Amino acid sequence: MTGTARPTTDGGRRTTDEDGTDDDDPAGSGARSPLALAAVVALAFVPWSVQTFARPGSGLSLVFPWGLFNTAPPHVTTIYHFLFVYTAGLPDYILAWPISVLLWGVAVVSAAVGYATGREDPRVTALALVLAGVAQLSVAVGFSVQPYRTAWPLGTLALWTVAWWFYGPAIRASFLGQRA
Repeated sequence: MTGTARPTTDGGRRTTDEDGTDDDDPAGSGARSPLALAAVVALAFVPWSVQTFARPGSGLSLVFPWGLFNTAPPHVTTIYHFLFVYTAGLPDYILAWPISVLLWGVAVVSAAVGYATGREDPRVTALALVLAGVAQLSVAVGFSVQPYRTAWPLGTLALWTVAWWFYGPAIRASFLGQRA
Protein backbone atom coordinates (compact mmCIF):
# COMPACT_ATOMS: atom_id res chain seq x y z
CA MET A 1 0.00 0.00 0.00
CA THR A 2 1.16 3.48 -0.65
CA GLY A 3 1.13 5.62 2.41
CA THR A 4 1.71 9.12 3.60
CA ALA A 5 4.53 9.94 5.95
CA ARG A 6 3.49 12.27 8.75
CA PRO A 7 5.82 13.93 11.24
CA THR A 8 5.60 12.83 14.84
CA THR A 9 6.24 14.87 17.95
CA ASP A 10 9.59 13.13 18.49
CA GLY A 11 10.90 14.27 15.09
CA GLY A 12 10.39 10.89 13.43
CA ARG A 13 7.98 10.05 10.68
CA ARG A 14 4.91 7.85 10.90
CA THR A 15 3.49 6.14 7.84
CA THR A 16 -0.24 5.89 7.40
CA ASP A 17 -2.35 4.10 4.83
CA GLU A 18 -4.50 5.92 2.30
CA ASP A 19 -7.46 5.82 4.70
CA GLY A 20 -5.42 7.56 7.42
CA THR A 21 -4.87 4.50 9.62
CA ASP A 22 -1.45 3.46 10.85
CA ASP A 23 0.41 0.76 8.94
CA ASP A 24 1.03 -0.89 12.32
CA ASP A 25 -2.74 -1.15 12.79
CA PRO A 26 -4.01 -2.88 9.62
CA ALA A 27 -7.42 -3.65 11.15
CA GLY A 28 -8.00 0.03 11.79
CA SER A 29 -8.93 -0.70 15.38
CA GLY A 30 -7.09 2.21 16.98
CA ALA A 31 -7.77 5.89 17.41
CA ARG A 32 -8.16 7.88 14.18
CA SER A 33 -9.69 4.90 12.38
CA PRO A 34 -13.02 4.85 10.56
CA LEU A 35 -14.08 1.97 12.81
CA ALA A 36 -13.43 4.02 15.95
CA LEU A 37 -15.47 6.92 14.57
CA ALA A 38 -18.28 4.56 13.53
CA ALA A 39 -18.31 2.96 16.99
CA VAL A 40 -18.54 6.34 18.73
CA VAL A 41 -21.37 7.48 16.43
CA ALA A 42 -23.17 4.12 16.73
CA LEU A 43 -23.59 4.77 20.46
CA ALA A 44 -26.52 7.01 19.44
CA PHE A 45 -28.48 3.86 18.54
CA VAL A 46 -27.80 1.92 21.75
CA PRO A 47 -30.20 2.49 24.64
CA TRP A 48 -28.11 4.05 27.37
CA SER A 49 -30.51 3.00 30.08
CA VAL A 50 -33.13 0.26 29.90
CA GLN A 51 -35.82 0.66 32.52
CA THR A 52 -38.05 -2.22 33.46
CA PHE A 53 -41.13 -2.01 35.63
CA ALA A 54 -42.51 -4.58 38.09
CA ARG A 55 -46.13 -3.88 37.17
CA PRO A 56 -47.54 -6.04 34.34
CA GLY A 57 -48.13 -4.23 31.07
CA SER A 58 -45.82 -1.35 31.95
CA GLY A 59 -43.42 -2.08 29.09
CA LEU A 60 -39.93 -0.67 28.90
CA SER A 61 -38.44 2.79 28.85
CA LEU A 62 -35.32 3.13 26.73
CA VAL A 63 -33.14 6.18 27.27
CA PHE A 64 -31.08 7.16 24.22
CA PRO A 65 -28.85 10.20 23.78
CA TRP A 66 -31.53 11.72 21.54
CA GLY A 67 -34.56 10.94 23.67
CA LEU A 68 -36.73 8.53 25.57
CA PHE A 69 -38.70 5.69 23.96
CA ASN A 70 -41.53 4.05 25.91
CA THR A 71 -42.92 0.74 24.65
CA ALA A 72 -46.33 0.76 26.38
CA PRO A 73 -47.81 2.64 24.67
CA PRO A 74 -45.15 3.27 22.00
CA HIS A 75 -44.06 6.88 22.29
CA VAL A 76 -40.91 8.95 21.70
CA THR A 77 -40.01 12.00 23.77
CA THR A 78 -36.97 13.92 22.55
CA ILE A 79 -34.41 15.01 25.10
CA TYR A 80 -35.33 18.63 24.37
CA HIS A 81 -39.01 18.04 25.11
CA PHE A 82 -38.22 15.97 28.18
CA LEU A 83 -35.99 18.68 29.66
CA PHE A 84 -37.80 21.86 28.61
CA VAL A 85 -41.44 21.09 27.81
CA TYR A 86 -42.82 18.18 29.83
CA THR A 87 -40.89 18.38 33.07
CA ALA A 88 -39.95 20.95 35.66
CA GLY A 89 -37.79 20.69 38.74
CA LEU A 90 -35.87 17.63 37.59
CA PRO A 91 -33.90 15.61 40.13
CA ASP A 92 -30.12 15.76 39.88
CA TYR A 93 -29.76 12.23 38.53
CA ILE A 94 -31.86 13.10 35.47
CA LEU A 95 -29.72 16.17 34.81
CA ALA A 96 -26.80 13.78 34.37
CA TRP A 97 -28.50 12.56 31.17
CA PRO A 98 -27.92 15.75 29.12
CA ILE A 99 -24.45 16.06 30.64
CA SER A 100 -23.63 12.57 29.39
CA VAL A 101 -25.01 13.50 25.96
CA LEU A 102 -22.77 16.60 25.84
CA LEU A 103 -19.75 14.50 26.83
CA TRP A 104 -20.59 11.95 24.15
CA GLY A 105 -20.88 14.86 21.69
CA VAL A 106 -17.34 15.90 22.62
CA ALA A 107 -16.20 12.35 21.88
CA VAL A 108 -18.01 12.36 18.50
CA VAL A 109 -16.40 15.67 17.51
CA SER A 110 -12.98 14.53 18.72
CA ALA A 111 -13.22 11.24 16.80
CA ALA A 112 -14.52 12.98 13.66
CA VAL A 113 -11.79 15.63 13.71
CA GLY A 114 -9.23 12.90 14.39
CA TYR A 115 -10.45 10.86 11.45
CA ALA A 116 -10.64 13.86 9.11
CA THR A 117 -7.28 15.37 10.02
CA GLY A 118 -5.30 12.47 11.45
CA ARG A 119 -4.71 14.54 14.59
CA GLU A 120 -6.69 13.13 17.48
CA ASP A 121 -5.69 13.00 21.09
CA PRO A 122 -7.21 9.65 22.09
CA ARG A 123 -7.10 10.70 25.73
CA VAL A 124 -9.71 13.42 25.05
CA THR A 125 -12.05 11.06 23.22
CA ALA A 126 -11.64 8.27 25.77
CA LEU A 127 -12.06 10.59 28.76
CA ALA A 128 -15.26 12.05 27.28
CA LEU A 129 -16.64 8.52 26.74
CA VAL A 130 -15.68 7.36 30.23
CA LEU A 131 -17.21 10.42 31.89
CA ALA A 132 -20.38 10.04 29.80
CA GLY A 133 -20.55 6.47 31.09
CA VAL A 134 -20.18 7.64 34.68
CA ALA A 135 -22.98 10.17 34.20
CA GLN A 136 -25.22 7.51 32.65
CA LEU A 137 -24.51 5.20 35.56
CA SER A 138 -25.83 7.87 37.91
CA VAL A 139 -28.98 8.14 35.76
CA ALA A 140 -29.57 4.40 36.01
CA VAL A 141 -28.94 4.37 39.76
CA GLY A 142 -31.32 7.30 40.24
CA PHE A 143 -34.08 5.60 38.29
CA SER A 144 -33.50 2.31 40.12
CA VAL A 145 -34.25 3.76 43.54
CA GLN A 146 -37.83 4.48 42.47
CA PRO A 147 -40.42 1.90 43.52
CA TYR A 148 -41.22 -0.87 41.03
CA ARG A 149 -38.50 0.23 38.60
CA THR A 150 -35.11 -1.16 37.70
CA ALA A 151 -32.75 0.62 35.32
CA TRP A 152 -30.00 -1.25 33.52
CA PRO A 153 -27.00 0.96 32.58
CA LEU A 154 -26.40 -0.50 29.12
CA GLY A 155 -25.00 2.82 27.89
CA THR A 156 -22.35 2.85 30.59
CA LEU A 157 -21.14 -0.54 29.44
CA ALA A 158 -21.25 0.49 25.76
CA LEU A 159 -19.48 3.84 26.32
CA TRP A 160 -16.74 2.26 28.45
CA THR A 161 -16.29 -0.62 25.99
CA VAL A 162 -15.79 1.74 23.04
CA ALA A 163 -13.31 3.81 25.09
CA TRP A 164 -11.38 0.72 26.14
CA TRP A 165 -11.45 -1.13 22.80
CA PHE A 166 -10.64 1.70 20.42
CA TYR A 167 -8.71 4.18 22.56
CA GLY A 168 -7.19 2.07 25.34
CA PRO A 169 -4.23 0.79 23.29
CA ALA A 170 -3.24 4.30 22.17
CA ILE A 171 -3.48 5.63 25.72
CA ARG A 172 -1.49 2.74 27.17
CA ALA A 173 1.16 3.21 24.48
CA SER A 174 1.41 6.96 25.19
CA PHE A 175 2.05 6.26 28.87
CA LEU A 176 4.69 3.70 27.96
CA GLY A 177 6.30 6.09 25.45
CA GLN A 178 5.52 3.89 22.46
CA ARG A 179 3.67 4.46 19.22
CA ALA A 180 0.04 3.39 19.15
